Amino acid sequence: MMALVAGKYALRSVGRNVRRTALSVLGIAIGVALALFMESMNRGREGLFARAAAYSGSGHLRVVPRGWRLRRDPRLRLAGFEADLAAARDLPGVAVVAPRARAQVLLAMGTHVVPIEAVGVDPEAEQRAYRFVRNVVAGRWLRPDDEPGAAVVGQAVADRLEAELGDDLLATVVGEGGRIESGMLRIVGIVRTGSEEIDASICQVTLGELERLTGLRGAGEVTVLLSDHRSAPAARAALAARIAPGDEVLTFEDLAPEFKGHLEQDKATNRFVNGIILLIVVLGVASAQLAAVLERRREFAVLSALGMRARRMVRLVLLEALALGLAGGALGLALGLPVLWLFSTRGLDLSRLMGATWSFQGILIEPVIYGDLGPWIVPYVLAVALGATALASLYPAWFAARTDPAVALRVAQ
Repeated sequence: MMALVAGKYALRSVGRNVRRTALSVLGIAIGVALALFMESMNRGREGLFARAAAYSGSGHLRVVPRGWRLRRDPRLRLAGFEADLAAARDLPGVAVVAPRARAQVLLAMGTHVVPIEAVGVDPEAEQRAYRFVRNVVAGRWLRPDDEPGAAVVGQAVADRLEAELGDDLLATVVGEGGRIESGMLRIVGIVRTGSEEIDASICQVTLGELERLTGLRGAGEVTVLLSDHRSAPAARAALAARIAPGDEVLTFEDLAPEFKGHLEQDKATNRFVNGIILLIVVLGVASAQLAAVLERRREFAVLSALGMRARRMVRLVLLEALALGLAGGALGLALGLPVLWLFSTRGLDLSRLMGATWSFQGILIEPVIYGDLGPWIVPYVLAVALGATALASLYPAWFAARTDPAVALRVAQ
């Protein structure tokens, strides 16, 4: 009963000064809309980086021989390639599974030589796992039943070798037991990703072709792409229990710790910006609430003289603040949703600042960020609006509770 009476009194007090209440609600709404926009873009940017890393060849998970992380030796091969491949394919939530093998190769044509890491791939899976190999500007992509020696190289590799489509390259590798092996590769396709750095690292052949060149059987890794990057920790644990002994599962953070550090710095910066926005909202609400309390000192003095305890007076001021927070949150949601929908469908295009594509730590990133629009929005708005207004009202509530009735009434006269 007392709570109902306090609620009605708080609503009446909020509606007493319509202009100040409207300005407070508008200030809260603008702050909530800005915080909502920033959070949506931050989530979208996190998803963008996760997709860019995964589809630039790293994947969300990678099965490798145990000890590979320390040695990084491309000649290492999986202890149980077939078992690992089957376990990855049976994992729930998997989008693509791409086996690969690697080898350090010296490509030569005439007097031109390019050292590079050649990758043996499953042509069908690789097109889905490494999206930039689809950008074939000359020739074609690899086929499962391709002719011996077929290879696809990046545009920068072809330029440095002064090679063209159909040219033969001499490939020299370190094979099994440290023996130097040689073979001929023929360029059947040239890829241009938009980044010269990435183009200079592309030389792909079929798994069978790399096995023929090196004499090393099987694959050196199994790359796994998930439908949802946020399920990577659980998927890693599940996959680690199924793979062959002697192999281990790594996440993208294990493969590229520098990129992970960059993402953590980016998140810290975004949290700082969000904190400034919320601080502005808190200060605005606090000033409005404090002004309202000062105007009503005589009223609080009378309530105190009639026996209202300080705790109930604090609760009354907080109820008024929460009413403002609910109204501001609803208005902020109404203002923010159309903007979020626009940026979640069209995206924020940063190509004028960064070009058509840009790379970081060997990862090619498209400069279009799409905002995240999901069910998280409603609880986020409620948390920001109610949390900010409750925090902003603590000092005004404390001030009201400490009002001396005799002093307040004498000053009001």
